[in-house]
Amino acid sequence: MAPVIVQFSPLPSLTHPSFWHKLTELKLDVLKLSDAEVDITATYRVGRLIEDRESGAGAFVGVGGSLGVEEESFSQGHTSLPMGSVVAKGVVKNYNTIEDFKSADKSKLFNQAADKIWSSIQTTRSTEMLSSFLLITYADLKKYRYYYWFAFPAFTSTPAWHIDADLGWVGAGSPESWLSNEQMQVVHAQLHASAKHLAYFLVRSSGPNGISVTSVEDYSPQTDTFETTTIGFIDPSAQPQNPGWPLRNLLAYLRSLYSQSMPKLRIISWRDAEVPRGEDGWKSRLGTVFVGPDGISNNDNDSGARPNAVGWEKNVQGKLGPRMADLAPMMDPVRLANQAVDLNLKLMRWRILPELNLEKIAETRCLLLGAGTLGCYVARCLMGWGVRTITFVDSSRVSFSNPVRQPLFKFDDCLNGGKPKAECAAERLKEVWPGINACGHTLSIPMPGHPIPTSPLSVIEQTKKDVSKLEELIEGHDAVYLLMDSRESRWLPTVIGRAKGKIVMNVALGFDTFLVMRHGARPQVSQRDELGGSKQQLGCYYCNDIVAPADVSSLIGL
Repeated sequence: MAPVIVQFSPLPSLTHPSFWHKLTELKLDVLKLSDAEVDITATYRVGRLIEDRESGAGAFVGVGGSLGVEEESFSQGHTSLPMGSVVAKGVVKNYNTIEDFKSADKSKLFNQAADKIWSSIQTTRSTEMLSSFLLITYADLKKYRYYYWFAFPAFTSTPAWHIDADLGWVGAGSPESWLSNEQMQVVHAQLHASAKHLAYFLVRSSGPNGISVTSVEDYSPQTDTFETTTIGFIDPSAQPQNPGWPLRNLLAYLRSLYSQSMPKLRIISWRDAEVPRGEDGWKSRLGTVFVGPDGISNNDNDSGARPNAVGWEKNVQGKLGPRMADLAPMMDPVRLANQAVDLNLKLMRWRILPELNLEKIAETRCLLLGAGTLGCYVARCLMGWGVRTITFVDSSRVSFSNPVRQPLFKFDDCLNGGKPKAECAAERLKEVWPGINACGHTLSIPMPGHPIPTSPLSVIEQTKKDVSKLEELIEGHDAVYLLMDSRESRWLPTVIGRAKGKIVMNVALGFDTFLVMRHGARPQVSQRDELGGSKQQLGCYYCNDIVAPADVSSLIGL
């Protein structure tokens, strides 16, 4: 029977969710608006045969290997690979918009990737790039949908590679195999012991059991003959008569460099991650391939010019086109919310204020004294800026007039005397954003002009506890917001904040006026000379006030 053309099994891709999480992190924190290519790695493993118990003894189902990318792909990791797995190098190019992704010159990108492989063959004679790949993506970071398209450039051959139709690909250890069971065990042991996971290798025979395994780069036309040397590769295919995609570039490599000395080749498609129990249990396949039906090569592939290449992966419909991974259903809703909050802020930083330190803002611990109208809106604003820690202090309860003006409260909070404002506001923040670290404390702040009763003694003791707690809270936070509804209630927190060097934001709201001022947080010694004199310190709420704090709330009517 006439020889038949060798048909190669395509290499499928597999993207782990961790890969998309890492790509999202890279896009937000490193790449930003850049769409430059990023070097990554992937792994693929040998194809497997799984026994089909329903079909009876001797029936197997083939499970092909896939090229997988995961979080470690960005760190060039994959140091502890299992037997039968190898690393492939590639690049990922992430576009900023879906329109850019769709309109990208994919032919140009593919040819550039193929040129890199061919240049590596011609200049370094290394097999390191033979399994390289290209991945183009668009990440919809708001909906957590990732559009992607893999390409595995593989060179075509004219005329094509052929194999004898009668013999075809035979099982290792079978009567037709030129490698015995003992020799296969030696090959397995040497591959397993190799410090480098060889994707492509030579199996050299020197006698009945004299076997050595080395890299393809060690091939020598003078010593490696058809009878003594078998070309091997890690085969992700599980089809008995169809070798895997990596063989295409290996054959192109050998034909380009050694076309005159290799009229035909012995190939072993290595598919054994473990040594089988019986001699007939080897899953690897062996075959003899040659160029053209007559084994004669007389075409342009031998001239050094790059052959044509193919290799775009088909989508789930079996057509050439991109795929889409939707991670939203499988993601933790809290994590989704956290990333969504950060996303808007980082987009703003990319385009408007590159020097904005969002991490510093997120780490700032904010103490809000007052959980009324100002406190509710300031808290929501701080959350919008990504602040993770907010503490409320208030002494009152939610009343029926509050919910319409204070967005953190609702009607049910007013029932049965009303809930404590501080604790209720903190709980509402957690409902808005579960990732917030919010808490509330109910305590009264002593005020000038408001005498403390001398009896009963419990009032004095409680006042001391409140002052001590207030001082402790101010000490434990980075920024203090004074959001109370009276002038005198701001005096003690202002003094404590000034004494402890804290940033104090004073916000006062009148009928048709408002005041916002910042003070505290002394400048560093190195900055004082630059500021000079009286500008070294920011004045507080009372610095230029000639009127001492007094009781201004007792006479307020309805």
